[in-house]
Amino acid sequence: QVQLVESGGGLVQPGGSLRLSCAASGFTLDAYAIGWFRQAPGKEREKISCISRTDRVTDYADSVKGRFTISRDKGVNAVYLQMNSLRPEETDVCYCATTFQACSDDVQRYNCWGQGTQVTVSS
Repeated sequence: QVQLVESGGGLVQPGGSLRLSCAASGFTLDAYAIGWFRQAPGKEREKISCISRTDRVTDYADSVKGRFTISRDKGVNAVYLQMNSLRPEETDVCYCATTFQACSDDVQRYNCWGQGTQVTVSS
């Protein structure tokens, strides 16, 4: 049975760091571009970052450029998001998702989603 699972969220102080993991079971992530999305209460889901199927292209929301890094580890079938210098307004649930297409901001283009992992940035 195919499954996509996020982990690594938690409570962190402003300015702190978290490393999120997106791990696949039952299929390989190598065939997909992988996006990371965030959703705060009452807000629409929005893209944080994406890595292309071949890892040749990565993109980031303007608000996280220079602070977040997306990467892929083919050996363990996972994609990671290193989140540094976190801000209180980045308290939200983070999701990873796959797409057969190129990286896109449109959530409708993603085929498989994880359950999300909570990120809380607070003093």
